[in-house]
Amino acid sequence: MNTLVEKINTLKREKNAVILAHCYQNVEIDEVADFVGDSLYLSKMAKETDADIIVFAGVSFMAETAKLLSPNKKVLLPRLEAGCFMANMINVDSLRQFKAIHPNVPVVCYVNSTAAVKAECDVCCTSSNAYDVVSNLGADEVLFVPDTYLGKWVESKLNGKVKVTTYNGFCPTHLRLRAEDVEAARQAYPNSKILAHPECHQTVSALADFVGSTKEIMQYVKNSNDIEFTIATEKGVLDRLQRDYKDKTFHLLKDTLVCTNMKWNTLDDIYNALINEEHEIVLDEAISQKAMACINKMFEVTSVACK
Repeated sequence: MNTLVEKINTLKREKNAVILAHCYQNVEIDEVADFVGDSLYLSKMAKETDADIIVFAGVSFMAETAKLLSPNKKVLLPRLEAGCFMANMINVDSLRQFKAIHPNVPVVCYVNSTAAVKAECDVCCTSSNAYDVVSNLGADEVLFVPDTYLGKWVESKLNGKVKVTTYNGFCPTHLRLRAEDVEAARQAYPNSKILAHPECHQTVSALADFVGSTKEIMQYVKNSNDIEFTIATEKGVLDRLQRDYKDKTFHLLKDTLVCTNMKWNTLDDIYNALINEEHEIVLDEAISQKAMACINKMFEVTSVACK
């Protein structure tokens, strides 16, 4: 076993820590991770543990969400500068301006956002439950921030029942894909199912065989009788699918599907954060309360949706 992996696992036990790894992380981080998956799932799992310390191998908004759900735990981000390009496209001032243009319209906030932005919104959502959140609010119109493509994808699924007015944010990694890339993949791999994330441009989503969150894409592969897939999301998903399903064949729709910020965290960074207990996430109490209300509203709405 890797000596560094052994050191990290020993430190975890000594410090009663839990390590979370998002699916876009370098795949070797899974060797020390207690949970691997989408960001909100990871924060929920960490909350349910008795750990004193959470080390979140991801980006800053994810670690903030973990802190919101586990305010009494120490949350560490191995690389403090690891931010999300999409989350950084909106701040409190620009959100307030957006709301002022569309007064008295409920605001749905994608989880890929800072705690400060969540605190200014009515309800949170993830890429997997965005449809349920929007459709169960009982509103004729919602504002959707910060990802315009997820918002418009949800609107297309609602068939005109709800107007979704979106903020002009986006994921640069997913937006590298174009319809011609999908068409080229169809030519190159005619028997391959194309699986896309809803953060992709709508022309890409429209051509995919399946559109879903990271977790849903991985679940699709697990449950499918097909044996060849083209992945239209960040390369970390492909890496894990190739590792876990060696009897199936995978292609990356485009070799530029790499989020550089997500790849910053290394095993060395995790070790240093844990041994020094450095890069702690600290949130303002008033902001935390409002942001948590936004997240709790999501749980309330989606629990209704599941009944």
